[in-house]
Amino acid sequence: MATITRLNKQILKTVVQGGVTATALYLVLRKTDVARLIELARHADPWYLLASVVFFNISKIANAFRLNRFFRIAGLNLSTWYNLKLYYLGMFYNQFLPGGIGGDGYKIYVLKKNHGVTVLNIFNAVVWDRICGIFALVFLSVVLLMGSSFAQLYPRLLPAAGLVVLLNYPLSWLLTRLFQKPFLRIYVPTLLDSLIVQITQLVSAWLILRALSIPGHDIDYLAIFLVSTVATILPITIGGAGAREVTFYYALNLLGLEASPGVALSLIFFTIAAVSSLAGILSRIRHEKTHDAGNEQTEKRREMRVTGFPDP
Repeated sequence: MATITRLNKQILKTVVQGGVTATALYLVLRKTDVARLIELARHADPWYLLASVVFFNISKIANAFRLNRFFRIAGLNLSTWYNLKLYYLGMFYNQFLPGGIGGDGYKIYVLKKNHGVTVLNIFNAVVWDRICGIFALVFLSVVLLMGSSFAQLYPRLLPAAGLVVLLNYPLSWLLTRLFQKPFLRIYVPTLLDSLIVQITQLVSAWLILRALSIPGHDIDYLAIFLVSTVATILPITIGGAGAREVTFYYALNLLGLEASPGVALSLIFFTIAAVSSLAGILSRIRHEKTHDAGNEQTEKRREMRVTGFPDP
């Protein structure tokens, strides 16, 4: 009975996500010049698009490295190659299996099954990895917004934006100190990892702009791109599709700019993410298991305290 109820919830979640995605895309495309979208896509420079794919995957590799840092503090000693394949498999689940187990849920299940580390430890690592990324995303979003046309449109918000930039990382450090103190040991490396992740995704988006030959307003498009990434964090659409396009449409209209290039950028970026995630399901992944003899993880688990982490 419990299994049936869980399955029904997953189906309902998938239906809701699909409905929200379809509605958002319908509303945007109904108000957007679709012929212009097709024209932009047809004349896109393939070399710039290929470079965009490369930088997108660099960002994902950096993200996988960051997550592995958290795993190691939590008592998991995964090889770099295995962690990378597991990360891409999680990407695939997030893109193509909405409403079900999800990428993060799958990683937690597999790692608990094969390594014997508590679910709480793995969950903390996965969640704090996400939180670390959000702080970098907010920091860069506000910095770009301060240099964009939005600053001219809303000059009174500049002091508040500057305050967000100044307090962003002190707040991040304080939250880590209060709630996940073991992660302080990797605070600076993961901070740098997070900036690399977001900057390489920005480069990927900028290369799409170049592929589409969109003249000027690069800062505006990139600022909206980061804000739209924030909008995709909530799991209300399939792979973020719809949420990003809606953000681009209304933000560009607010600036008096043509919406079609922004929507085209968003759709192409989603396609790049979806195609890249196929590497996760196409690669042959043999799940690593914990070995008893001389295993460093065994020692770490012996050191576990109530916090769920090994001693510093």
